[in-house]
Amino acid sequence: MSGAREEILGRLRAATADVSTPLGARGEPPVIQAAAGSDHETLELFAENVADYRATVVRCDPGGVAGAVADALARRGARSVVVPDGLDASWVSGLGGEVRVVADDGLTPADLDGLDAVVTAARVGIATTGTIVLDHAADQGRRALTLVPDQHVCVVRADQVVHDVPAAVTLLDPTRPLTWISGPSATSDIELNRVEGVHGPRTLDVVVVT
Repeated sequence: MSGAREEILGRLRAATADVSTPLGARGEPPVIQAAAGSDHETLELFAENVADYRATVVRCDPGGVAGAVADALARRGARSVVVPDGLDASWVSGLGGEVRVVADDGLTPADLDGLDAVVTAARVGIATTGTIVLDHAADQGRRALTLVPDQHVCVVRADQVVHDVPAAVTLLDPTRPLTWISGPSATSDIELNRVEGVHGPRTLDVVVVT
């Protein structure tokens, strides 16, 4: 074992023999600071970055949430939707009789897999990363609700959107389960072929309430 070790170290010494910069001479890495803008600018940045993740972003006033949710579900052809117990009931009041609304009363993963969509609220939105964070309070439901159905419609209030991750962390309770969402579920193989919906919702629709 010691012989192999010496051989490896010898190769490393030979490979770095021409490196003349002393360790640590380059100093600390640069810190990139992105200053927060106005509330309007923060919200614009959030919407832009969420859309960059191939999510659909729709804005509305508080009275238009039900219509925006109904439109999002109709665009994807959803015929069944699960809602957490604490969701504002008015948000799904605009759904017609052709869409079945299912309350989460301990649905199994197989039950959830048979439903087309889920509608939830959110805890915080992050502008610089286009990320939505859920802490799975009553209006967001348990984690499985947002991981199994194929479509996630998430309602985010404008006053829940902060500029960056440090600002978001100050609002989060680390003892709660946290789900960080940056666009619909996606992965890619070694040839960089993108595949969506492998380990979460295939589509994400974000309703920003201003």
